[in-house]
Amino acid sequence: MAVAFRARSRRWLQAVAVAGAMFCGGQALAQGLFNPVTFTLDNGLQVVVLPRARVPAVVHMVWYRVGSADEQAGKGGIAHFLEHLMFKGTPSVAPGELSKIVARNGGRDNAFTNQDYTGYYQTVAADRLELVMRLESDRMANLVLTDAEVDLEREVVLEERRSRTDNQPSALLTEQMRAALFLSHNYRNPVIGWEWEIRGLTRDDALAFYRRHYAPNNAILVVAGDVTVERVRALAVQYYGPIPGREVPPRLRFQESPHQAARRLELRSEQVREPSWRRVYMAPSYSGGGDARHAYALQVLMQLLGGDNTSRLWRAVVVERAIANSASAWYDPRAIDFGSAGLFGQPRQGQTVEAVEAAIEAEIERLLRDGVTEEEVERAKRRMTASAVYALDDLDTGARLFGEALSMGRTVADVEAWPERITGVTVDQVNEAALALFDIKRSVTGILLPAAKPERRS
Repeated sequence: MAVAFRARSRRWLQAVAVAGAMFCGGQALAQGLFNPVTFTLDNGLQVVVLPRARVPAVVHMVWYRVGSADEQAGKGGIAHFLEHLMFKGTPSVAPGELSKIVARNGGRDNAFTNQDYTGYYQTVAADRLELVMRLESDRMANLVLTDAEVDLEREVVLEERRSRTDNQPSALLTEQMRAALFLSHNYRNPVIGWEWEIRGLTRDDALAFYRRHYAPNNAILVVAGDVTVERVRALAVQYYGPIPGREVPPRLRFQESPHQAARRLELRSEQVREPSWRRVYMAPSYSGGGDARHAYALQVLMQLLGGDNTSRLWRAVVVERAIANSASAWYDPRAIDFGSAGLFGQPRQGQTVEAVEAAIEAEIERLLRDGVTEEEVERAKRRMTASAVYALDDLDTGARLFGEALSMGRTVADVEAWPERITGVTVDQVNEAALALFDIKRSVTGILLPAAKPERRS
């Protein structure tokens, strides 16, 4: 099971890029991207159907409107822990058997946890849709856990944390930077949880979280592929319809405290061979976290600033000044509360992280002083829309986009309307967004370095 999509393929990264561009406000175009059909069952389950008959396969996904940011204090990691435990079986399906059944039928399955949602999916042949609907609806209502299974899976999660975070200096620095970026909001906590929290999670904790949040009226079912709306509706009514809806607690979030000072972290490790520099800024999301009207322009800004090897940072720091081996910029608006944006640079041999930092900061200052050009903005928009078109070839792209958007309070129209919004971004909007984003007090700078060599004694 993936933690916040850590095990990502190149195709999924393309889908994420599309998602970042697509989750914006606005009216749906007359001809949308996917033209989905949506309906809601009597128990509150929201259903999205995306018929695409290119291949005889379907993607079946269930998204729950709950993630790590919805956890109670001291119970960090329970959303992700429950994701693991959801494979432990029901009265009719033995522990671990669900994935084996899917595999025997030629399919694949997995799950993922994010700060704002949790999801489960299967990709199977079109004639196996009923099978996976039966399996997934069963564990939505009938999960069974034993203390022995919970104890064993806790060790699995602890090992996952050790291998993917504690023993990976870059991941560990990223985790520490996020904890420093958010002063009070739950986004400061890792999705997988801190080690001391994971060790304290129990069977009762998992079942209580399951009963609070895993209800049809707190979920979205998305089916994409070689299906008809009529068949999906009939199967959804048959398998998910009998599960009763129930009261779900509101998503209460901590407010973020004012940021009065920039923060700076340094991590040294014997595992590090090449030093690197990075800086992350708290930014608006499409839903909030500040002035959400900047969110779409920020997508264009970070594309032209550091989205690829034609960007400003790459040309200035890698090509012209030859200070860095790489330089990039990114922006992620996909959150209920706060988004984030970042800069990255890795010094060339013989150069230092200080030189890289100075060079990148100089480019930011030049951008804020002189602004961007019409040509840059148009080129960035063309690249974004072209990447989006290519990513649409993946069967699961639409399912992921709609599931993610709806689980965070967005709408079908928000997803369908993205081409109009991306092409509508102006130079003035990009310049205004840059001035709003690059506030050093709302940033954390991280430096990753090799371990210091011990001093030689005479």
